[in-house]
Amino acid sequence: MIELPVVERNRNRRPDWLRVKLPIGENYRRVRHLVDRYNLHTICQSGHCPNMGECWGAGTATFMILGNTCTRSCSFCAVKTGRPNEYDVDEPQRVAEAIRLMQVKHAVITSVNRDELQDRGAEIWYQTVKAIKEQSPDTTIETLIPDVKATWPALERMISGGQEVVSHNMETVERLYRKVRPQAKYERSLIQIKKTKEFGKRTKSGIMLGLGETPEEVLQAMDDLREHDCDVLTLGQYLQPTKMHLAVEEFVHPDQFAWYKQEGLDRGFDFVESGPLVRSSYHAERHL
Repeated sequence: MIELPVVERNRNRRPDWLRVKLPIGENYRRVRHLVDRYNLHTICQSGHCPNMGECWGAGTATFMILGNTCTRSCSFCAVKTGRPNEYDVDEPQRVAEAIRLMQVKHAVITSVNRDELQDRGAEIWYQTVKAIKEQSPDTTIETLIPDVKATWPALERMISGGQEVVSHNMETVERLYRKVRPQAKYERSLIQIKKTKEFGKRTKSGIMLGLGETPEEVLQAMDDLREHDCDVLTLGQYLQPTKMHLAVEEFVHPDQFAWYKQEGLDRGFDFVESGPLVRSSYHAERHL
């Protein structure tokens, strides 16, 4: 029997620990100006991230390449679903230029799913990372990549541009996959993480809590990730972006997040970031 910390279970109102400050300050305005000037997409905006004010205020942002329309229809995600336009071949240079001007020490790049492309967008991924390294050679890079549907040559190209960390989020426990990620497969995502490690990269994944998972299922997901050579784990609270998306089943208490963090470290993860406001790219530089 798993011994959880004794905390109040909250399934109704948003608790105080999920309140965030409004975005203000010169750095926030500067980042917003650069994003607008270079016609860039960020997951901060598209994903309704609660940490945007903090991160942009610190001069960092997570850029989203390959457009802002996704071919998947995950029931938790605020990114627009549909038929994407042709991708922009100049995007890698624009992203690299913005990162150079922002003087980012650790850059995080993500993308929508582009299932309609034979290479899943791998070439744009490769060119983006190469361009960042050419313009900002001292900047470390984390790429949060989508599911490549077992197109392993595309995966190898996608992660071979010189990035230090490759992340692929599991998002939830195995039982909830059909509900949360209907076009994804739990085992396939685990294999992708293992393949990424075999290609020589530091691996990372993230799980959202509050979707109806049990502690036993979260611990099993941790074990599965470790068995597939995942180095870094993030755990955060799921927040419903609109009424059209999945409802929050529970607001998980910070003490329980702390308990999960220790469980993750005990299982052998190099680094675990666990808390209500944690997102995949939140304080991403810490584990480097």
